[in-house]
Amino acid sequence: MKSTRLTGVLFLLVTTTGWALNWPAMKVLLRKWPPLFSRGVAGVTTSVLLGIVAFISSERLRISRALMPRMMIAASTNVFAWMGFSTLSMKWLSVSEGALLVYTIPIWSTLLAWSVLGRKPSAKGFLSLLLGLAGVIVLLGSQGFAFDAGKLAGILFALLAAVLFALGTVTTRTPIPVPPISLVAWQVGIGCLPMIVLGLLIEHPSVATLKFDGWAVLIYMTLVPMDVYLARFATLRHLPPEIASIGMLLVPIMGIVAAAFALGEPLGSREFAAMALTLSGVALALRSKRTAPPVGD
Repeated sequence: MKSTRLTGVLFLLVTTTGWALNWPAMKVLLRKWPPLFSRGVAGVTTSVLLGIVAFISSERLRISRALMPRMMIAASTNVFAWMGFSTLSMKWLSVSEGALLVYTIPIWSTLLAWSVLGRKPSAKGFLSLLLGLAGVIVLLGSQGFAFDAGKLAGILFALLAAVLFALGTVTTRTPIPVPPISLVAWQVGIGCLPMIVLGLLIEHPSVATLKFDGWAVLIYMTLVPMDVYLARFATLRHLPPEIASIGMLLVPIMGIVAAAFALGEPLGSREFAAMALTLSGVALALRSKRTAPPVGD
């Protein structure tokens, strides 16, 4: 039993570290390439690689026509909105701002479950909302909420990523009956392909602008998430889902600390206070609702 729990913890650390380092990696890549196209290219390539892993693992890759509408909806909220909008937000936000805003998913799930399904939050649920709101106020209030258009766009995209993913979580009553690796491969591929199309239409990326550091980050964002998804499945085989979900709160913390060291982003009392308040609210919401973590980072 101890061996199983230790194995699960090790896989959880691999998962959280891989997703956490993706946040500062995105900031580096966005200096060279536009957000939608870069995220789409990395995601579609990851999807193909996961499909190969699923085939080697003898998982069924074929999806019935009846399941495709559910797959499209899940890909829209879990991947296109989550990955696409969170990446867009990083054009204008710091890692601490983007990560904390995006990881408020369980708090929005509590609100949406109340408004959509009529599930009134418990006392813990209301407390999680207050803590999360206080954390966001501390995080964004240093400038007296006087934001320029870019900052407002970043906040809007980060919140849209969180709210739309939460909406998908609340409205999904039953899991899609597809093997796990195949499921992620399909969702990531379907969700990221439109990013490439939109990127080509409105962002006009140039391969010539991508130097060594940009290629290195793009390769990281392609290969590491594939390994992280596989580690995530291994984590859930060895740890209870609620423990694995709460453990994922390490992602924004590790991402913010990594960005402070790698990119010189601020890491002071305001960031620590915001992390403490926001993630306390998220942890409380997770304990109350056992909200599933996102498909992607």
